[in-house]
Amino acid sequence: MRPSISAFLSGLIFALGLGLSGMTDPANVLGFLDVAGAWDFRLAFVMGGAIAVHAALRPLIHRRERPLFAAKFPTLSASKLDAKLLVGAALFGVGWGLGGYCPGPALTSLASGASQVLVFVPAMVAGMYLAQVLQARRGASVGAQGTGTPSLGATPSR
Repeated sequence: MRPSISAFLSGLIFALGLGLSGMTDPANVLGFLDVAGAWDFRLAFVMGGAIAVHAALRPLIHRRERPLFAAKFPTLSASKLDAKLLVGAALFGVGWGLGGYCPGPALTSLASGASQVLVFVPAMVAGMYLAQVLQARRGASVGAQGTGTPSLGATPSR
């Protein structure tokens, strides 16, 4: 129960931060991406604030023997860049740029009932589902051949 409460509170704080900073408005996100035009720098401060909090707290958290609500810290199964990670990152960026939403602000924006987000979120969920299906198919064929190489984009091992 405690991990669920922690996840809920973290998501709530994230949603409030996105709403207060105006980052649920696609115009702000697209303004940030328009570096050759009327560039809107505010998202850089939002991201900088998140990075600063993470950078300050991560070393303190990792000094602990284990996380508060889990048996151990997750570990990546590998650490090399590969085409799958780079193509996935590029597709994510293109989707973000075209839609003006990244997943967190999109979910938060559902409360607005705006038609764009009511189309974007189901398309995002469908894309996530398709990615899982393709990864499961690839994993099944790789498992049979035993030649798979994990990457940075790999799911943390449990």
